[in-house]
Amino acid sequence: MLNYKELDRAYQALGDVTRRAMVEHLTRGPATVSDLARPLPMSLPAVMGHLKVLEESGLVTSRKQGRVRTCQVEPRMLSQAERWIAERRQMWEANLDRLGEYLGEGNAK
Repeated sequence: MLNYKELDRAYQALGDVTRRAMVEHLTRGPATVSDLARPLPMSLPAVMGHLKVLEESGLVTSRKQGRVRTCQVEPRMLSQAERWIAERRQMWEANLDRLGEYLGEGNAK
């Protein structure tokens, strides 16, 4: 069963273009905070704020080794978000199939 509070936090976190860019970067593999910050037009503290939101949402985890913080995507949370979308897609495709059948039958008469 999906945890809707977690799902809400994940979608809220993904509602920001900067955080989506960071998650996209991390889907290619773990990265340091400096690597994530480099292409972004903002300060390091602002990047850290975005990372905090991503970590609180469960989409990203990080670990600190010495002075370097490395981040990575949390696949479980991404899978939950994907599953929720897939379930809605399946429902709407079934509804549209039924509508198409109904409309097709109406044209045949």
